[in-house]
Amino acid sequence: MPTATGHTKAILASRVQGTNVYNSAGETIGEVKDIVLDKTSNSIMYAVVGFGGFLGIGERYHAMPWSSLDYNENVGGYVVPMSRDVLEKAPAYEIDDLVRGDGRISENANKYYAPYI
Repeated sequence: MPTATGHTKAILASRVQGTNVYNSAGETIGEVKDIVLDKTSNSIMYAVVGFGGFLGIGERYHAMPWSSLDYNENVGGYVVPMSRDVLEKAPAYEIDDLVRGDGRISENANKYYAPYI
């Protein structure tokens, strides 16, 4: 599902990885670590956004619906319509758990972020 700016029309995953993510207050909250695809339905399950920690130690990984990330050319990154508090309380996972593909992570992410999208 495209966002208001239509950023989902076409982009290489390699260009998305490492892009900063900002909250609605303009604060840097992390970066896109990867994109998880559903290889049976040809759709994006979610973006993996990492934030917190220092030099990769203590970093938390969040499954965020792709449609919640809105690319903003002015900041050169994605903006999510959530406060830092909402993001800090979001479900966090180990990176390996995000590719297990059982669908529950995607369902939980969609449910958690739905009020903010």
